[in-house]
Amino acid sequence: MTTHFASLPADLLGLIQTADPSWHAALREGLEAIAKADPAYLGVLAQDNYLPTEGRIFAAFKQPMDAVRYVLVGEGPYPRAASATGVCFMDGAVGSLWSDKGLSKQVNRATSLRNFMKMLLVADGALQAGNTSGDALAGIAAKAQADTQGTIQTLADLQSNLEAQGFLLLNASLVFRSHVAPVKDAKAWKPFFDTVLRAMAEHAAARGTALPTLVLWGKIAEQLHSLPLVEAFPRAVAEHPYNLSFIEHSGMQQLFGGMRLLARHS
Repeated sequence: MTTHFASLPADLLGLIQTADPSWHAALREGLEAIAKADPAYLGVLAQDNYLPTEGRIFAAFKQPMDAVRYVLVGEGPYPRAASATGVCFMDGAVGSLWSDKGLSKQVNRATSLRNFMKMLLVADGALQAGNTSGDALAGIAAKAQADTQGTIQTLADLQSNLEAQGFLLLNASLVFRSHVAPVKDAKAWKPFFDTVLRAMAEHAAARGTALPTLVLWGKIAEQLHSLPLVEAFPRAVAEHPYNLSFIEHSGMQQLFGGMRLLARHS
């Protein structure tokens, strides 16, 4: 591919350096692919207000390409500056996972994270499906808070466990803008996502390793099925975790159950 980096906004090009070096070439090519599909998009974006702030647009790519075994795809950044971290489903406003009454107030406010936590607890056998609130959660939280050596305590711990399992925590759209429909930004980022998938496929072929599994949550993530390259990847698909039905999704319980993400592994 012939690239012309001068045509891309310097601010966005500079942020590539925040990613692991294994991604640098793919991220540049991904931005070029966006610019080829819509020459005006990145220039407008660079002058606009978008989330995440603090130069974290490529934060998910701190996970080295060699480490990626799963690509968890959400819709887009949280629509709040304190929450949008550039890493999908990792709400920056959440600290502690637990409280005396069950899950922490911050987790309960983050609906998708709350339902993901409940799904993990059901998968681990700690909660019974259909009884995931009230006294059952309070008892689990009390045990978790008392077992600081064996149970993770913060969202940062959960992110660390996900990354240790090889998750690339990536949104279908890397930006959120309050005045632009998320599905519209996600459409603009599809060429970028296609470039990232191609880089992972070429990397796996060169190393003789399996392709990562795409874990697609929600309708916007599922739209990536229109990319021909997606067909080559193993996939695990579910409704978005803001749906209560996600808690009892057997496929997600099977995928995550053996990982013991709520346990402290070091």
